[in-house]
Amino acid sequence: MEYKKFVQAVMERTGLSREEAADLTRATLATLGDRLSAGEARHLAAELPDSLRESLSIQGGSERFGLHDTVMRVRKRTGLTVPEATGGVRAVLTTLRDAVPGEVFDHVMSQLPGEFREMAEQTT
Repeated sequence: MEYKKFVQAVMERTGLSREEAADLTRATLATLGDRLSAGEARHLAAELPDSLRESLSIQGGSERFGLHDTVMRVRKRTGLTVPEATGGVRAVLTTLRDAVPGEVFDHVMSQLPGEFREMAEQTT
């Protein structure tokens, strides 16, 4: 999926402006990069448009934190409210699910608590 289409999908799912949706997408990917192994982050990055690829850290931090902490980190990075950040993380995860090959998404989800997959499967 191209960068503009990805951000457009996030924008439509959240009701945020294009700039806010782009910032939210980058913040969510950066936070996921903190959570994923280096190898998994590389696999995911390879499927993203160049403009988003640079947002995903492939340092392999593999920090352990859940969905709530993810939302709080995204909120802090974007300045959005908690409900906006929650909806935004959902929108980015759902857009990722639609944008990358299923096996790549499944591998990413396998490194995250089940609440992430549940969120990505909720319709927005």
